[in-house]
Amino acid sequence: MNNRKESVAWNIHPGEVLREEFLKPLKMTPYELAKRLHVPAPRINDIVLERRGVTADTALRLARFFGTSPEFWMNAQAFYEVRKAGVKLARDLERIDPRRAA
Repeated sequence: MNNRKESVAWNIHPGEVLREEFLKPLKMTPYELAKRLHVPAPRINDIVLERRGVTADTALRLARFFGTSPEFWMNAQAFYEVRKAGVKLARDLERIDPRRAA
């Protein structure tokens, strides 16, 4: 996280991406999407409300429906989790001395 723009961009939960970039432009509700994906409505609702992450199962379904790749969704989730953990562990990570090449 060398600059503010990078840290902000990668701290976006995949649920925000789903809500703002996919559902809102289509005027689609989480319930409607859940029905189209054949998953329980609370799953999509919790993702959109940023209370739950995207699993491989959901990533495959979202990719199929929206014409994206499953990796798009899984990478968004992974980046979010790593950045969140980095903030939480920042002090501990600073205390680790990096191994030097021989």
